[in-house]
Amino acid sequence: MAFNSWQYVLFLPLVVGLHFALPARQRWLLLLLASYVFYACWEPAYLILIVASTLVDYACGLGMGAAPGDARRSPARRRALLCISLLCNLGLLFTFKYWDFFATAVHEALGWAGVGWDSPTLDVLLPVGISFYTFQTLSYTIEVYRGNQRPERHLGIFALYVSYFPQLVAGPIERSVNLLPQLRAETRWCSDRAADGLRLIVCGLVKKVVIADRLALLVDGVYADPSRFDGPMLALATVFFAFQIYCDFSGYSDIAIGSAEILGHRLMKNFERPYFARSVPEFWGRWHISLSTWFRDYLYIPLGGSRVAPWLRWRNILIVFAVSGLWHGASWCFVIWGALHGMYYLLGEWLAPVRAALARATGLVRRPTALAVLSCITTFVLVDLAWIFFRADTAADAFTVLRRLGAGWSEALSGPTWSSAIEAAGTSRADVRLGAALVLALLAAQLLRGRLRSSAWLGGLPTARRWAALAALVLLLLNQGVVQRVPFLYFQF
Repeated sequence: MAFNSWQYVLFLPLVVGLHFALPARQRWLLLLLASYVFYACWEPAYLILIVASTLVDYACGLGMGAAPGDARRSPARRRALLCISLLCNLGLLFTFKYWDFFATAVHEALGWAGVGWDSPTLDVLLPVGISFYTFQTLSYTIEVYRGNQRPERHLGIFALYVSYFPQLVAGPIERSVNLLPQLRAETRWCSDRAADGLRLIVCGLVKKVVIADRLALLVDGVYADPSRFDGPMLALATVFFAFQIYCDFSGYSDIAIGSAEILGHRLMKNFERPYFARSVPEFWGRWHISLSTWFRDYLYIPLGGSRVAPWLRWRNILIVFAVSGLWHGASWCFVIWGALHGMYYLLGEWLAPVRAALARATGLVRRPTALAVLSCITTFVLVDLAWIFFRADTAADAFTVLRRLGAGWSEALSGPTWSSAIEAAGTSRADVRLGAALVLALLAAQLLRGRLRSSAWLGGLPTARRWAALAALVLLLLNQGVVQRVPFLYFQF
């Protein structure tokens, strides 16, 4: 059941109504059943994986959090239970998401070495959201192991934490210390909170259906066969993809956060105007915040973080970004995308003195606004170049895009050239112009208001204006939304 479907439009009010109609002690059961129904709409058989992950981590958490003085609290036993949790969750993830990728890679490597091996592949459907809920359960067992989280003894509440439907499929990846107490607490209906949640949902749908899906019309046509296009069209499609994936994923997060807010639960913020970042490290502090902080806390810091020798710290950064790329998908394109960001990160640090010297020499240091704009543009260009590998179907396609980016610019101002290229991409000039206008409107709104999806600026208006703004967004959704329902991009991860 997708957020941009009529089924969800009916599902959410029904769940909300039943939730507040039931006694507080019974609400967890309703939300758990609703979450399982929500997930089963994709593939009922894969509920077994969620239930298995839930039972393993519930048992491991209880074992690691035994009463003080109990022999079961021995460090060796706790480490063993943590390893069981890690092996089970990462084993599920590896089997369903990465086995075919690694089997093929081993087969090719042995072939180059002259060794024949017929690698078995599973060729199974990737369970929706498996990367998200496995990381969520892992954060729980790791926090219990570290002593930062008391084990949850109510199996139903813990199962709800693992499968909570607003953020089950594509995050945010919630920490147990934030979400579990909220699921245990009694919530009351609040009309103001519900209105804020509804505005977030509508804003998220506008991002997804009006902006992201509109931009996808050109992006999908160009990246289906990038060898057919020259630099201007490839550059436009790549810029469009940067905003497509942002509006698609942040739109999902807005709907998730808004749905949870109506139910009385507060999820963490996942995006904060990432394309206004002035450096790659700042970009990762604004983009998919729940994942970047997960890797920081559970991979980068355990590897030694910044408390080691400089070369080890550089190694840690590259490992984190490469693993982050692999998390997104079993493809060399994603690994290259992650590695590129790791190199950006390190080069930014190494070249910091050079950038500072250039800023002083050119006088930009005395013009902070100009320096900030230049930094934002440079960061966006670097991030957008990396998006080529994220979007391309194969590494060969990505390198084709990079090779052809410099071609055809002398004819870029020719109307017939643009028209024929747009037609070859399977869209129209009107859709391209509308897509560009929507991107500019998004940037203007974020620049002027702080963030487009914030309920703070809408909520600060008088009641009549608030509802008028909401009605305007609904009309925009109905009139300019792409009719064909397009799945959220992060569902594939």
